[in-house]
Amino acid sequence: MSIYPGAHFVISAADPAQFPIDTGAEVAFAGRSNAGKSTAINAVTARRALARTSKTPGRTRLINFFELAPEQRIVDLPGYGYAEGPPPERDMWKLLIDALSLRDSLKGLFLIVDSRRGLMAGDEQLLSWVHGLRKPIHVLLSKSDQLKRAEARATLARTQAALHAQATAQLFSARDGTGVEEARMKLDERLLNKTAP
Repeated sequence: MSIYPGAHFVISAADPAQFPIDTGAEVAFAGRSNAGKSTAINAVTARRALARTSKTPGRTRLINFFELAPEQRIVDLPGYGYAEGPPPERDMWKLLIDALSLRDSLKGLFLIVDSRRGLMAGDEQLLSWVHGLRKPIHVLLSKSDQLKRAEARATLARTQAALHAQATAQLFSARDGTGVEEARMKLDERLLNKTAP
């Protein structure tokens, strides 16, 4: 049985005018290219192909909106860290993300970080940007199944220390299910606006 039986793709927005009406609640998913963002979306929503996955970094070029239930959306942001797009395209990504930040319906952000690499400059830049918006941030340390148990615990502790309480963090693996239920609960909290950060 699907966790979100009504989940479906809404639109790939190339312009802020294409964004869905600014009502309800939405949570954005962001991360470096190839950090496992689309895979995380699919795991948390228990849908194998809701978000397209690819082994080629930087495949998500537009802002993709998915509706999980009426007035509840996930927003899949373009991956960062790979400068494959031409300058005009990169400028358009910035315009789209800036426009997204102004939406009243944006209730928080999930940042997907490859646990084998930890927080990098692009992640810290995004954290600073979102922190300025006063939106709750939750970090998923993806691919944690590829670390030994002690190494995974140390990575989580390092990440939590680096975040300085500006975000929460957890270990996550779509492959073995680590942290999927915890992430789903966090998502529901944001979409139902149950808790403060």
